Amino acid sequence: MPVAPFHLAFPVDDLAAARAFYGDLLGCPEGRSSPDWIDFDFHGHQIVTHLAPEECRVATTNAVDGHGVPVRHFGLVLPMDEWQAMAERLEGKVEFLIAPYVRFKGQPGEQATMFFHDPAGNAIELKAFADIGQLFAK
Repeated sequence: MPVAPFHLAFPVDDLAAARAFYGDLLGCPEGRSSPDWIDFDFHGHQIVTHLAPEECRVATTNAVDGHGVPVRHFGLVLPMDEWQAMAERLEGKVEFLIAPYVRFKGQPGEQATMFFHDPAGNAIELKAFADIGQLFAK
């Protein structure tokens, strides 16, 4: 069964910075826009950056596998080769909240993960599984 695209709208404090980050750095094609928002194609999903500086804040964290994982975050599950390429692409261009590593090594749900903020403080996680069948493993 094909996965339905999700839609996520979130606040940013600078649309030019959002355009550079999501469009140029992450490689998300731009869709419609206005002076107050921009649509991006986030690997087939629609994300919308809305200009709302008063709503921007850094998320609190919870401990997961010895790291402070931002509670409020969104992201993608990429194929492992794309995840590795993105980790290399982002190196030196973002400050990683959690640098790329393999989480839950040798356990159900073993996954490669990385966390970073966009310029407005929204936390993003990119992850990959050597075995995508482990996505929901307990």
